[in-house]
Amino acid sequence: MSARSDAGHADAATGARAAAGAFAAQPVCASAELAERGRARLWDVLLWRRPARAFVLRFDARVVAYVNRCAHVPAEMDWQPGEFLDLERRFILCSLHGASYEPAGGRCVGGPCAGGRLISLRVEERDGLVYWYPSPDIVPMPPKQVDAPPPDGVPAPPP
Repeated sequence: MSARSDAGHADAATGARAAAGAFAAQPVCASAELAERGRARLWDVLLWRRPARAFVLRFDARVVAYVNRCAHVPAEMDWQPGEFLDLERRFILCSLHGASYEPAGGRCVGGPCAGGRLISLRVEERDGLVYWYPSPDIVPMPPKQVDAPPPDGVPAPPP
């Protein structure tokens, strides 16, 4: 192999490793934080390169995760942070228009969502933690950057 082709091969391998890392498991919370049919855990993601929220909850001893977006109208569904289930704790309920979804698969079972489905995220529970796996459409929100203080003599911007 020539030096030129070796460099191209190395760049391709580095790119493949970086792409694989982009879809590596991301920790969400401790398993103990998710009570059966209880409050969900929320976190920020990018859905199609735009900020969105995701949630994970425990239902029938399984963890399930979805983008916090109704299939009927693209709006967040929880009526209070992390509260998605109806009064009987049987269905995920959109607080805006009453669309209801089966928690196990995110399929619409009533209301104006008319056969729609929630956008699911692959999740896994292991070693006492819950993890989610990014996909080409849903990736972790980049960490917030801390602004550097202004140089000496330059006034800080107002809050």
